[in-house]
Amino acid sequence: MKRRDLLTAAAPLGLAGLPSGRRFIAMAQVAAAPGSSLGLASVPNLRDLGGYAAPQGNVRRGLVYRSEKLDPVAAQDIPKLAALDLAQVFDLRTQPERAQRPDELPPGTAEIWLNVLADAKGGIPANITTLLATPKQANAALGNGKMAAFGVQTYRQFVMLPSARQSYRALFLALSDGAGPQLFHCTAGKDRTGWAAAALLTLLGVPVDTVYQDYLRTNEYILPEYQAYITRFTDQGGDPAIARDLFGARAEYLHAAFNTATTAFGGMTGYFENGLGLDHATQQRLRARLLVS
Repeated sequence: MKRRDLLTAAAPLGLAGLPSGRRFIAMAQVAAAPGSSLGLASVPNLRDLGGYAAPQGNVRRGLVYRSEKLDPVAAQDIPKLAALDLAQVFDLRTQPERAQRPDELPPGTAEIWLNVLADAKGGIPANITTLLATPKQANAALGNGKMAAFGVQTYRQFVMLPSARQSYRALFLALSDGAGPQLFHCTAGKDRTGWAAAALLTLLGVPVDTVYQDYLRTNEYILPEYQAYITRFTDQGGDPAIARDLFGARAEYLHAAFNTATTAFGGMTGYFENGLGLDHATQQRLRARLLVS
């Protein structure tokens, strides 16, 4: 796409008011399909949440990003990350995950810790590389469908755990009031981040099939990143299904979260209003900020 075409395409997406550096990054994304990686080789699952169509307008680009851990960030990717002009980064990981791989943030970016799984007892193991180093133990503990069951359990926890509800409430409140670009992430940008993105896109009115497509797009970026671990695990006798269910974004996982929201709160409207305590005015602020006609 030529520069003139980018400028023309940018107008209806609400990019004209962005600072120049961030505007041209966002404009470059106009040429790519929504949900595409921003092209940081060391952070392949860093993606703009914007670009999707909804009944009330398009989701704005250049305001909210979803990502995996921001460590390590390669030298050639540091300027690209800085050019996003991030005001806030929300880290959804546990303390051990943060201690092992602390974020590498551009100067001036505020970091907010929201420990989604603080109250969890069970669920997807956080230290996946340690788990894959012991294939026989992993087969015994997670084989025969147990890993998939852990995944389903974890996604139900995203909806029901007090720590998860507090964390997602704080995240969506911050996104509704944000004065600049914001990013949220976990370790792989797949599970805790995947639910945050799916819930937000649903609130904005993005069709459910598109929400699932965005969620599953993670597989394009995360599975190659972890392929060395997966190959080593299976070569040493590890069950390939465990690796698939652990590393992959699975539609049945997201389905479990949506079903739990329906069972517990009557659907996503009830989840936001009663599960997260976000009133109609807050939901409208999110739509007003993140949608453009």
